[in-house]
Amino acid sequence: MTQYNDKVEMQRLILLAEEHVDTVTNIHAHSITSMWYETDKTIKDAVKGVVDTTYMDGRIERKVLETGKKYILVEGRTGADLVQEVTRNLADSGQSLD
Repeated sequence: MTQYNDKVEMQRLILLAEEHVDTVTNIHAHSITSMWYETDKTIKDAVKGVVDTTYMDGRIERKVLETGKKYILVEGRTGADLVQEVTRNLADSGQSLD
């Protein structure tokens, strides 16, 4: 009956990691167009002034200051990738997922 222990443990970690997905890790207000995640669709708004918010799951959301328009520039991670990203972010602050 122990053949499922790894899967159960991974699901437990995923559930723990999901509790942290909306935790902000970084807020960056700027008007530059050279961010690594910049797209052709969002570059015109960047010069007007934007606020990019990074979350614990790796998601990056942008809000255009002039219009209030919002974009998701980088999708958040899921599954085992989510566990890895949240674990890394927590370790940066001296915490752990367990």
